[in-house]
Amino acid sequence: MNNISKTTRAIVEGALMVAAAEALGFIKLWHMPEGGSVSLMMLPIVLFALRWGAGHGLLAGCALGILDFMLGGGIAIGWQSILGDYVIACTLIGLAGVAHGRTDKGGVILGSAVGCLGRYLAVWVTGATLWGEYMYDIYGLPMNNEWVYSALYNLPVLVSGVLTTIIAVLLIQPMQRLPRVD
Repeated sequence: MNNISKTTRAIVEGALMVAAAEALGFIKLWHMPEGGSVSLMMLPIVLFALRWGAGHGLLAGCALGILDFMLGGGIAIGWQSILGDYVIACTLIGLAGVAHGRTDKGGVILGSAVGCLGRYLAVWVTGATLWGEYMYDIYGLPMNNEWVYSALYNLPVLVSGVLTTIIAVLLIQPMQRLPRVD
């Protein structure tokens, strides 16, 4: 495969994965009252990053973050929360590409965990620094620390990450049948 074909294939696969991620983002298994949910939105970006690497994965994640804010009914209190909760958080899913080329279970788990934890850390920091003043009792616990509040409030991102990792591991066999991109 020549470089032009490889680039075209990466762009097309990336666009399809961003579209699939956004579509999966609309299917919420559980939804928090002030935004945030459990969904499989991260799965296509994780799979794409594992296949094409961190650079392509970060770019696809960034595109997803912008698209998700615009189409997914994004909740923001300013440009900082748009960047933190959407653009940076979704971009960091592409860090799954650190395990690029590895199709063994360990590689898929490593890549998926890195990408999903990256997203969690971004929304945790954004939640603590920007949304902390809007704290309320969560899960029946009184909150008085914005860092603890944000860590608890954003637990659905970790649940989504665990589901994403499990499904990505189950998809190892089909991924191995795809043509190599190296």
